[in-house]
Order: sequence, then structure tokens, then C-alpha cells
Amino acid sequence: MQRKRRTEILINGSREIPARLAQQIAGRYEVNTIEEPNNGLVMIKARETAKKSLFYLGEVFVTECKVQIGGAIGLGIVKGHEPELAYQLAVIDAAYQAGLDETGHWQEVLTAKEHEIDQRRKARQSKILQTKVIFETMDDGE
Repeated sequence: MQRKRRTEILINGSREIPARLAQQIAGRYEVNTIEEPNNGLVMIKARETAKKSLFYLGEVFVTECKVQIGGAIGLGIVKGHEPELAYQLAVIDAAYQAGLDETGHWQEVLTAKEHEIDQRRKARQSKILQTKVIFETMDDGE
């Protein structure tokens, strides 16, 4: 599973999952914190569609953390002030980078959670679409 997809699932799902996965690793391996969870600002890039040029839309407040397991470095970045989640994401990322055996069992958990997140999004979108007003043009009688 790609890092981007995995991170989106962990951020959008229950906070219990990243906590449990990170604890599995922290309980079995030595996790060295390279950079404690700290706050920062990240520039948001956007693409102007007509000219297809990049510009900076603004900044977003983030919490970031770096850890190391063996020779593998993991990075956790999350929007807002969430130091625990940033640390957990960094540990999970380092576990994947190191190719630890535990990560092979996580695929099923993450896929199930991704399906649950998709179902919630579809249900929310369905509710929104129920309130959508459809305007039809009047026929002039011909």
C-alpha cells in the first residue's frame, strides 16, 4: 500500500487504529525519536487550470515528527496540533520503511477501514444530494 493512501486512511479513520499499530511496533522494537512532534507551517500549492501554472494558496498549520527504527526513518505529518498522532504516523511509516513483519498483517485492517471511510463518505454525499434543488426550464407550450 502506498504511503499517501495509508496515511489518509490512518488520519481519516478512528484514532484507535494508529495508536494500536504504533504500540505494536514500540513494544517490540527500539524507536529513536529524531525530531519530537513540533508545530510548523506548510505552504499549500494549487494549480491554476487555464495557464496550468502553480501558485501558493496559503499556509496550513501542521504537527510533524521523525523517528528511526533500525536504519529506516519514518515521517509523520498531520494537520493541526496533534502530537500523538504525528508520532504514531512516524512510527508506522518507519515500520513500513524497515519492512517489518508486522506491516504485512496491517493491510487487511487498513483496507477494511478504507472501505468503512468510503461508505461514510457515500452516505454523507447521499444526504447532501437529497437536499439538492433541481431547476427545470419551463416549456413555452409548444
